[in-house]
Formats: sequence, structure tokens, C-alpha cells
Amino acid sequence: MVDAKTRLYGVIGFPTRHSLSPSMHNAAFRALGINAVYLAFEVHPEELGDAIKGFRALSISGLNVTMPHKEAIIRFLDSLSEDSGEIGSVNTVVNRNGKLEGHTTDGIGARRALERVIELGERRILIIGAGGAGKAIAYELAKDNDVVVLNRTPEKAKVLERFGITGDALNRGNLGKYLKWAEVLINATPVGMNSWETPVPGEMLRKDLVVMDIVYKPLKTRLLTEAELRGCKTVDGLWMLVYQGIESFRLWTGLEPDEGLMRGAALESLSQ
Repeated sequence: MVDAKTRLYGVIGFPTRHSLSPSMHNAAFRALGINAVYLAFEVHPEELGDAIKGFRALSISGLNVTMPHKEAIIRFLDSLSEDSGEIGSVNTVVNRNGKLEGHTTDGIGARRALERVIELGERRILIIGAGGAGKAIAYELAKDNDVVVLNRTPEKAKVLERFGITGDALNRGNLGKYLKWAEVLINATPVGMNSWETPVPGEMLRKDLVVMDIVYKPLKTRLLTEAELRGCKTVDGLWMLVYQGIESFRLWTGLEPDEGLMRGAALESLSQ
């Protein structure tokens, strides 16, 4: 039961009914003895402004933000972290004395996930997708790596060029060209979520590529399955979800939860 001292957190998106974040964060709150609850709020895009007013009225302590609100939410916040302001994407909101701060933890989440299998720094990284997550990942990894972003609407990718990131159109010709160049491939689109689709044909993958997919439903996407068949090192999307969640948790509480605990809770929820 939620009492007057219980802090309220949640994830907003459309849809959110299958989100793994409540399982992860509630497990972390319990383990650390924090009197808090984390809920999933399904918010239609047209109702986002009203929802934020409601969260303010409830004095909600923090939010995660998922598709399709990562960019649209910005106009309803009081301030932005430097990286969120630069890329125009928010996935974490912190309530500080009634003021809502926007942050992004997607980039550091992707970095920590990749560092499980590869040492970063001066790597050649190809990212598919220039949405909120793709931009955050590109911005973070471009700090010490050479990054190219491909997007079906190339203008969205080219906006990133002011950060020293190459933006180009997503088509088979560019895929072939940049895959020959890349050491790391990241799918930052929803292609493959709850389907057997892939943004990159398996025959285009080299065995020396590191392949990461931010999609985690299914956990072993078609992209990762075909990459493993070709001998690639792979990183599933659940690791990014866990690490970005850990960064959000730290922003909210100042504490870092156990990654194994959060992944275990997410895996249990995923299997249900």
C-alpha cells in the first residue's frame, strides 16, 4: 500500500503495459529498503501535457520516458541537463523541489552495455536510427569514438553532424559502405520488437563485428541471432535497459542498485 511517505516513480510512454522497468526498479527499491513504488503510466501523445500537470500535482519523484515522448516532453520541463539540451531527447525526469529536470541516461546505458564485450575509444561505430535513443547513444559514444548514424529520414541524422558525427541516409548502398568500415553496429530503432524483422540483412554482417540491439523483446532478436551465426560478439538490449535504469536510479536516489538484481527482475518479467 502507498502511504503519505511513499515516493512515487514511473515510466511514461505509449504503450507501457509490457514495460520491464517497474519490475527492475521495484526490486531495487525493496533491496535497498527505500519506501517507494514505480508504476507504468500509458500516456497518449495528445495527453502528454495534461499528464505532466498531473505528475506535478502528485509530487512524483521521478520518471523514465520512453517512445514516443522522449523529444515531445521537453517543452513541459523546467530545465535540461547539458546532454539532453544538446540532443533534444529526455528519458529521465527528476523532481527537485517541484522543478522537473530532464536528463538522458540512454547514452551511458549503451556505453556500459558495450563495455561488457569491447573496450571503447577510437572505435568505428555505426548506429542505425536517429530517434531519441539513437541520438543519445551517438552523442555519448562520439566523445571518444568515430560515429556514423544512418536514418531513413537523413535530415534527422545530419543534425548530429555538429557533434562531429556523420549522418547519412539509411539505404542498402550506405549500409554496405559503412558496414565495411565499422567495428561496432548498433540497432537503435524498434525494428525487430515483437517481430522477426531485422534492420540489417544477415548476409551483410562480418564475423569481426560487435553487434548490439537496443530491442529486448525478444531478447534474442533476429539481428542478434544472425550475428551470432556469423561469429559476431553480441550485446542484447536488456543490458542497455538495465544500465540506463541504474543511471536513472542514481539520479533519483544517489544510490546505485545491483545490476544482477535488476537484470534478474527484468528477465523474470520478460518470461511471464
